[in-house]
Amino acid sequence: MMKKTVLLVTVALMGFVSNSFAQESWSFGVKGGVNFSTVTGDYFKDPSHRTAFNVGVLAEIPVANRLSIQPEVLYSAQGYDFASIDEDNIFDIDDNIEYQLDYIQVPVLAKVYVTDGLSVQAGPSFNFNVNEEIDYSPTENGGDIELEDQVKDFEIGGAAGLEYKLNSGFFIQGRYTYGFTEVFDGSDAHNSVWQAGIGYQF
Repeated sequence: MMKKTVLLVTVALMGFVSNSFAQESWSFGVKGGVNFSTVTGDYFKDPSHRTAFNVGVLAEIPVANRLSIQPEVLYSAQGYDFASIDEDNIFDIDDNIEYQLDYIQVPVLAKVYVTDGLSVQAGPSFNFNVNEEIDYSPTENGGDIELEDQVKDFEIGGAAGLEYKLNSGFFIQGRYTYGFTEVFDGSDAHNSVWQAGIGYQF
């Protein structure tokens, strides 16, 4: 119920912003790309990256010369692979299993143009877990196991990256996102995600 409420509030917020505050100088856009995600912390011994995707919408709000604020709402498929975790990990399960942790990310970034088209972005990210399951599909007897309440519903993180935007509105982007709060209670596990993608602003 809480996760559904979070989604509804996020969608309503973006609709309110676009309808009530949009100005001619603002621009809106869509984006998508690939994630390379894992978790870091003393309790985990360098688990393999999960390769997945991210997709979402954004708004760019100019506030000064070469400076904008860029809020976004993204669906970000994250998690990690058990293949390289020591068998004595807290889950105590076999190799070749993927732990899927999917989030709605709401980053609010300061965007500084260092030259025409090229910008540096950084800021906080407010992330809501919307899916948690173990995927056995890499094995012969594949399947998914849905889990409940193993992962915290809310995460505060930070994001930083680079973007290059063409005059046509198309852009290419690279970003790193890190979760400051723990993924699991008492686990010292933190989300770590490299994101690369393309998009279009109109």
